[in-house]
Amino acid sequence: MDNTASVATLPSPAHEEHPNQFALLKQRRFAPFFWTQFAGAANDNLFKFAFTVMVTYQLQVAWMPPAMAGLVIGALFILPFLLFSATSGQLADKFDKRSLVRFVKWLEIVIMLLAAFGFFTANVVVLLACTFLMGLHSTIFGPVKFAYLPQHLAERELTGGNGMVEMGTFVAILLGNVAGGLIVAVPQVGPHWVGVGCIALAAAGRLVAQWVPVSPATDPGLKINWNPFTETWRNLRLAHGNVVVFRSLLGISWMWFFGAVFLSQFPSFAKEVLHGDEHVASLLLVVFSIGIGTGSLLCEMLSRRHVDIGLVPLGAIGMTVFAVDLYFSSHALPPAGSLTVTQFLAQAAHWRVMADLALLSLFAGLYSVPMYALIQLRAQPTHRARIIAANNILNALFMIASALIAGALLSAGATIPQIFLFTGIANALVAGYIFLLVPEYLLRFVAWVVTHLVYRFRVQGEEHIPVAGPAVLACNHVSFVDAVLLMAASPRPIYFMMDHRIFQVPVLGWLFRLAKAIPVAPQKEDSAVYEAAFERAAQVLREGDLLAIFPEGSITRDGQLQPFKAGIMKVLERARADGVEPPVVPMALTDLWGSFFSRIEEHGAMVRPFRRGIFNRVGLNIGTALAPAQVQPDVLQQRVAHLLAA
Repeated sequence: MDNTASVATLPSPAHEEHPNQFALLKQRRFAPFFWTQFAGAANDNLFKFAFTVMVTYQLQVAWMPPAMAGLVIGALFILPFLLFSATSGQLADKFDKRSLVRFVKWLEIVIMLLAAFGFFTANVVVLLACTFLMGLHSTIFGPVKFAYLPQHLAERELTGGNGMVEMGTFVAILLGNVAGGLIVAVPQVGPHWVGVGCIALAAAGRLVAQWVPVSPATDPGLKINWNPFTETWRNLRLAHGNVVVFRSLLGISWMWFFGAVFLSQFPSFAKEVLHGDEHVASLLLVVFSIGIGTGSLLCEMLSRRHVDIGLVPLGAIGMTVFAVDLYFSSHALPPAGSLTVTQFLAQAAHWRVMADLALLSLFAGLYSVPMYALIQLRAQPTHRARIIAANNILNALFMIASALIAGALLSAGATIPQIFLFTGIANALVAGYIFLLVPEYLLRFVAWVVTHLVYRFRVQGEEHIPVAGPAVLACNHVSFVDAVLLMAASPRPIYFMMDHRIFQVPVLGWLFRLAKAIPVAPQKEDSAVYEAAFERAAQVLREGDLLAIFPEGSITRDGQLQPFKAGIMKVLERARADGVEPPVVPMALTDLWGSFFSRIEEHGAMVRPFRRGIFNRVGLNIGTALAPAQVQPDVLQQRVAHLLAA
């Protein structure tokens, strides 16, 4: 696996500790960047929505009928993402990101000056040109935005930082749309005020960008390929080189497909299905944006401030459940005239519709934020921005596809609720396919469920798990889910050496095979399996990954720590022969004995699920690493015993 090099470039956790993600807003490494991107997103949407309203309601443009205005403006804005994302990714890898941020904000001021002229003179051609240029501005800024975060945030801050950015982006979109619609509607002077407001926001963004810290180039020697088509293909192939990253790119692009279906249908949904006026459509946008923002912010708390992709399947499940329920909640609403927001809210049936929208968007936030963080964590630093650029290209293609498919379904006679139902079912199929292709998502989801819904899991000493390079994790063996708990505690994938008999346990055996755990049998019992296990373990360490071993050899039958066997010495000898000297990290699982998954019964295990009640408090204590030369079975056993008593 190729995640180790990228992890190594993340800032050390020695950064100033903070209680939650909001504390990042007080720190220079994050706050100026956050407000810069917030101002840019707000300005994009203030400009676009005001322009759309102006050509729809206030101007008569013979060659662009009102029904086509939103489509044309949206297409012009997204076109640069297809044409120039590949180039912008190269720029973000080659140059200091602070310099690029400042350049982009100067460019935004120039574009907004031109846009102000267009608003003052009601020049639609100039405003269309500015729409394309603002798309170009966003195209350049996109790779910078997501490649900036892993340069300044530690692994434990990455999920929270991405959650803040995602929340800020959707709040900025919401505020920009609302302000654009209200300001441009002011009689006579509305478009003038929009022009002035766009310039003011651009200037504010440039001012804040002055405090963005230095962000050195990750590949300063890169030679720019100015051909967008060949470079786009090269970026996609680059992303495809890392299976987990590429599947995550597809997963994020699918989320944009999913979201675009709902966002594009809100006006028609509000009018034709909910029988509301244009303010009801705005209310739906507010509810959707609040849901996305809430889900994004919840990610840090639910992941214990790690990059936990176990939230992704949880998000996918919620997206499907509430998209399908939206079909049923809106399928048989009573006919009505054009309802105001107050009249709309007065009907109880409409609250279920809003709850569905809020919850499906909340789960979309849980789905997308860990994927963004995973890409930043796993992508090679020297071409991280180009990977983000490839993501932007895929996002644009998926959003175009969503518009075409939704249009085709409407033309075929499908209703808007039926389109929502189709999207919800398609989401389940696509998500299931991605999770089968990349089992790590499913495994992390199982680990998340076990540590949140079965046990109350507490980890101490997690900083001792190396963020990069090979290492051996040595832990006591108490239950059938020990590997799942270790998986939940580590931000990196772990390969486990496990007793071959555990693979015969229903469900758990399938799960461990999915995790590519290494079955090991006693040499006298099956010498072929024995030798194959140590060869695979050596390969794991050669490739710079984490290897976990339970030195007792089997699950304890009395709750006591058993003598450690010499298998770990054979692992270290094989690693040394390959020129690898992995540190050995002692670990101790606590309070698991007597729980459902342990062997406390005389006649078997897992037969009395509630003997200790529910939500049992269990823990994992992690000690400082030992150098390979210090490791002996008895020494390692003493270290684990000390951690058990801690």
